[in-house]
Amino acid sequence: MATINPYINFNGNAEEAFTFYKSVFGGEFGKITRFKDIASAEFPVPESEANKIMRITLPIGKNMLIANDVPEAMGRVSENENRSKIAVTAESKEEADRIFNGLSAGGQIEMPIADSPWGSYFGMFRDKYGIEWTVDFDPKYKGNI
Repeated sequence: MATINPYINFNGNAEEAFTFYKSVFGGEFGKITRFKDIASAEFPVPESEANKIMRITLPIGKNMLIANDVPEAMGRVSENENRSKIAVTAESKEEADRIFNGLSAGGQIEMPIADSPWGSYFGMFRDKYGIEWTVDFDPKYKGNI
C-alpha cells in the first residue's frame, strides 16, 4: 500500500522551517541534500544557492514531511499557490511507475520518473487538474522514505 507524505517548497528557508518543525514533532532528520551536493558540470550551482536545501525529510509517525528550497532562477514560490506537492511513497518500482503513469496522464511531467541524485527512484508532475505530485520509491526504506 502506498503512503502519502506532504512535500513543501520554500523560498530559501527550508532548513529554518524544518528545525522549527523538528522542535515541535521531535525525531531526527533523514538525509539532508544541499544543492552543492549534486553540483556537476551538467548541473552547475551558483554559490548563492549552494547551501540551500535540495531535499530534507523529517519522519513524523509512519509518514514523512519533505521539503526543498526553490532555486532563485525558478522564481519565488507563490505562497498562495504552487507551495506544496503531494508526495506518494511507493512500496516498489512497479507501484511507483503505475502511480506515476496513472496520475500524470493528461498532465505535465516536470521530472520524469528515474533514479534520483539522492538515491531513490523519483518523478514529479502536475496532474491534469493542476495538482502537483511526486512519486518516490527507495528500496532501503521499503515504502517509507
